[in-house]
Amino acid sequence: MGMCLPCLGGAADDVVVTPDPETRRQQLAEAAEKRQKETAYRGVKNPEAVERKRKKQEEAEKQAMTTSVSGGGGLKVSCLFILKL
Repeated sequence: MGMCLPCLGGAADDVVVTPDPETRRQQLAEAAEKRQKETAYRGVKNPEAVERKRKKQEEAEKQAMTTSVSGGGGLKVSCLFILKL
């Protein structure tokens, strides 16, 4: 019975102090962001080039949307129904 007491004496030194909730939340958010970046660029040799290409494509789409809205052009849809009686 007395054999367990010496090992409990150093237990106070092994206690891990957890950070406050705000710090812990920040750490978890950073870790999640890092995981998302890693999974998004898995298998890509140059992730910066992919990001530049994506941004360029988004800007081109946005430009196309603004020119089609302001120019009055856009999709023209006409429907033709033929009824046979």
